[in-house]
Amino acid sequence: MLYRKFGKCGFEASILGFGCMRLPLRGKDSSAIDEPEAIRMIRYAIDHGVNYIDTAYPYHGGNSELLVAKALKDGYREKVKLATKLPTWLVNEHGDFDRYLDEQLAKLETDHIDCYLLHALNKSGWDKLVELDYQKAIERYKQSGRVRHMGFSFHDDLETFKEIVDAYDWDFCQIQYNYMNETHQAGTEGLRYAAAKGLGVVVMEPILGGNLAKIPPAEIQGLWESAPVRRTPAEWALQWVWNHPEVSMVLSGMSDMRQVEENVRSASRFQPLTQEELSIVGKVHDTYLRLMKADCTGCRYCMPCPFGVNIPRNFSLYNEGSMYDTMAAKKQSYARMKEENRASACKACGQCEELCPQNLPIRALLKEVAQVFEG
Repeated sequence: MLYRKFGKCGFEASILGFGCMRLPLRGKDSSAIDEPEAIRMIRYAIDHGVNYIDTAYPYHGGNSELLVAKALKDGYREKVKLATKLPTWLVNEHGDFDRYLDEQLAKLETDHIDCYLLHALNKSGWDKLVELDYQKAIERYKQSGRVRHMGFSFHDDLETFKEIVDAYDWDFCQIQYNYMNETHQAGTEGLRYAAAKGLGVVVMEPILGGNLAKIPPAEIQGLWESAPVRRTPAEWALQWVWNHPEVSMVLSGMSDMRQVEENVRSASRFQPLTQEELSIVGKVHDTYLRLMKADCTGCRYCMPCPFGVNIPRNFSLYNEGSMYDTMAAKKQSYARMKEENRASACKACGQCEELCPQNLPIRALLKEVAQVFEG
């Protein structure tokens, strides 16, 4: 495992962090974690050098933090930096800052959080936290010893990102970044801006919600095969992010042991990409742009829809059909969905667009999906 300085926090972090948002499940219920397998995966990663475990209040219906507590028993807690996130959208009065932190400490069975984040900041959420005097809460967190390092995760535009970076003496931040998102949200400019201020920078969605790990269409596979070094699509995505020295760590949400093993191997053999390799990644980027219909990462912040539409599932079918030339098969999958889950059930209320961290025009995209699969 390779390690990098984690900003000004005074420790080195493994370049691969374990994100506990997409743990293995027992069936289709996202809150029903396959606990024995998830614990085995997390401990395998730690045994092979991963020293940063990331979770959050809402992951897996609130059960991710409980699972992480179990995984970190038997001496594993002392081997890692534990990160979790304050559910900022639930903070409506100043007392909520402490109420949620104390609840999370209890769920995680620990007396302190190593790296605590204000979760999913955007312009409106940030303005609310400023009004509620978030700085006073952070000072209290640190003085009490309940939080060692303070940061934030981010989903909005570059201007808002810089405003937040400059507003407080943060220890680190977490941004979405991959070879398809160089100019999306904070992007490359935001990455460099935060690193220049001394912040550790954690990257989430390096594989774009798994989209960059799937078997690619033939024209993209041909590009990967033209490279002098053979890598899986997922490894290409991770290596590209690690190729940026401003990145302190890459988080990967892993759903099975094969992914853990592959990512651990990839993190142990990172080498700076050559100009030839970077050129190939650029060509893959351009090709995907021509094929992708909805830039959805499957984060599910838009859910539940008040009318029952399964927004991520609709977009997943639409993208996969387009990107992998399987539209006929995806149309059959769409037809098997319950009517209230289909794109055509959208009532255009707009609630999903207010919650989407990607700022997608969800209503318009759902109309496209309905037209393609039902029209």
